[in-house]
Amino acid sequence: MNNSTETPVTIIGLGLMGQALAGAFLKAGHPTTVWNRTSSKADQLVTEGARLAPTVGDALKAGSLTILCVTDYPALYELLGANDAQLDGTTLINLTSGSSAQAREAARWAEQRGARYLDGAIMAIPPAIGTADAVILHSGPQTDFEAYESTLGVLGTVAYLGADHGLASLYDVAGLAMMWSVLNAWLQGTALLRTAGVDAATYAPFARQIAAGVAEWLPGYAEQIDSGSFPAEVSALESDARAMEHLIEESEAVGVNAELPKLLKAMADRAIAAGHGKEQYPVLIEEFGKIRND
Repeated sequence: MNNSTETPVTIIGLGLMGQALAGAFLKAGHPTTVWNRTSSKADQLVTEGARLAPTVGDALKAGSLTILCVTDYPALYELLGANDAQLDGTTLINLTSGSSAQAREAARWAEQRGARYLDGAIMAIPPAIGTADAVILHSGPQTDFEAYESTLGVLGTVAYLGADHGLASLYDVAGLAMMWSVLNAWLQGTALLRTAGVDAATYAPFARQIAAGVAEWLPGYAEQIDSGSFPAEVSALESDARAMEHLIEESEAVGVNAELPKLLKAMADRAIAAGHGKEQYPVLIEEFGKIRND
C-alpha cells in the first residue's frame, strides 16, 4: 500500500472540480502535474506549485497515478488516445461523470492498453474538496484502490464500492434520485402550505424531521426487499394508496400541481391490481424495476 504523502499525482482536466482536486493535492504536499486544453486555467495552480505539462503524454509520464476529470467519456478517449499518450503501467482514476456502461467500457479500453483503471464519482461541490464532507466513490479492482487509498484520502471521504467498474456511476445516479425525491417532496409540501400563508422557512424544520424519520425506516425496508417478503408491519400499500388520494385531492382543491402524487398513486394502483395491496410499501420495488412504454 502506498502511504507516502509525496506520491506524484497528475490531474487532467481543470474545470472548477479539477482545479479543486489539484489544489487539495498541492495543499497536502503531493508533487502535482496538471494539464488542460486551455492552459491558462492552470495559472493559479502553477503559482501554488503545480507543474504544467505541455502535452497529455508528458502529464501521464509524470507519475504512476493520473486522475481524469474531463467533460465526458468521448473527451477522455480523445485525450488518452493521443499519439504521445503511453498508458502502460499507469493507474487511471476517472472522475468524469457518465453511465455505468461507459465506465465498464472505459475500463476495458484502458486495460487493453496496459493501464490499471478505477472509475469514480464525486458527491460534492468543488469548495468541499479536501474536507470530510466531500465523498468520493470508487469502483474497480480493490488492490488498485488500496494502492492509492491514503493518497486519495486528501480529497475527502473516499469509499470503495466493489470490483464492478460501473458501481460508482450507479451509486451516483442513485444518490441523485434520492436527492431530487426528497427535494421534490419538500417542494410539494411547501406549495401546499403556502396556500395557507405558511412560508417555506416555517415548514422546513417539520419537513426535516419527517425526512429524518423516514430515513430510519430504510434498513428494515431494505431487509424486506432483499428477502422478497413484504409483511405489512406498519401499514398496507392499499392504506398508503388512500392517503395518496387524499394528497391528490387536497393539492387540486387548493390549486397545487398534483402530477407527482398522481404518478406515485398510479404505481401503487398497479401494484395493488397485481395483488400486493396487503403488503408493505417497499413492494413497489417491483414497479420501480420495470420499464413502461405507455
